[in-house]
Amino acid sequence: MSVKHLTPNSDHISRIISNLLNSAEPSIRFKILVNVFDEDPLSLKLKKIREEIRNSPRVKTLLSSRNTKGEIVSKRNVYDKWQGAHWIMSSLAELCYPPGDESLIPVKEQILNFWLDDFYFREFEAAKHTDCYKHEGVPIMQGRYRRCASQQGNALYFLQQLGLEDERFDVLAERLMHWQWDDGGWNCDKNPTATNSSFMESLLPLRGLALYHQLSKRRSTKNAVIRAAEIFLKRELYLGKRSGKIIHPEFINLHYPLYWHYDILGGLKVLAEAGFINDKRCSKALDLLESKRLNGGWPAEKSYYKVSKVMEHGADYVDWGGTGKKKANGWVTADALYVLKKSGRI
Repeated sequence: MSVKHLTPNSDHISRIISNLLNSAEPSIRFKILVNVFDEDPLSLKLKKIREEIRNSPRVKTLLSSRNTKGEIVSKRNVYDKWQGAHWIMSSLAELCYPPGDESLIPVKEQILNFWLDDFYFREFEAAKHTDCYKHEGVPIMQGRYRRCASQQGNALYFLQQLGLEDERFDVLAERLMHWQWDDGGWNCDKNPTATNSSFMESLLPLRGLALYHQLSKRRSTKNAVIRAAEIFLKRELYLGKRSGKIIHPEFINLHYPLYWHYDILGGLKVLAEAGFINDKRCSKALDLLESKRLNGGWPAEKSYYKVSKVMEHGADYVDWGGTGKKKANGWVTADALYVLKKSGRI
């Protein structure tokens, strides 16, 4: 195989791709074949790789906490960071786990029952921060819903990606659009003066709604997706709209996994999935991403997890390739190549 469209340093890119095609991680090989070489994910060759993913040590470790009912056990609830059912399923989707696995239905039920609880259908007016904790439900401040929509947004994305079709996906999408702010995004900030949507709370709802629109073709979601994408595009993915300065230093560091956080690669990846990567306002972030390439690929410069085989806050069951500004990370590199391919840069 070879990259068809040559760019400066194309031999270097080809070597990086060749190394990834020989990765011990079947998920990385799958991503390169589908996202860089446009191979059919339904082909026999790719189905075999997906079976490798299903039976890989990484997946077995992630699913090792299931009980006899097939549910994922956690300390507090499905959102336990990063070992609760929510995050395990999110990881499976990122790994390109084969869709339609009925053994995951008990986990799907855990997640949908949690994120569609009656709590999320109650709402009340709150004038100040302390008012938000006096009632059960979603507070409304200054006409804006203060909701961590990244939670329902991520669930909508990964359950669809895992092929676990359910009519309740319509309800998740409805909740997200119901909570969407006038500027197109979402925010759970309990400060009444907060008037701008949050990058962290808006990226995953955009991702979930974009996939929902692609699969359902519902007109009602198209405008919601466009408005959500604009949150990032009008700030060129990492720059203040008025100041032109970097919004937050972590936005320009690369991470894997990103979980609910934000960085330029995560933003570019979701905008590529949603069909906005060729907007000229992505150019600066793409340039910055390209500038971070090492000899062997792209690094995970920072991380949001530690590895632990036992359940503890902030721990993941598996290692995702290590962290360091001078060490290439296969997962980050696979995502960077996808973004650059979709943008026409390779």
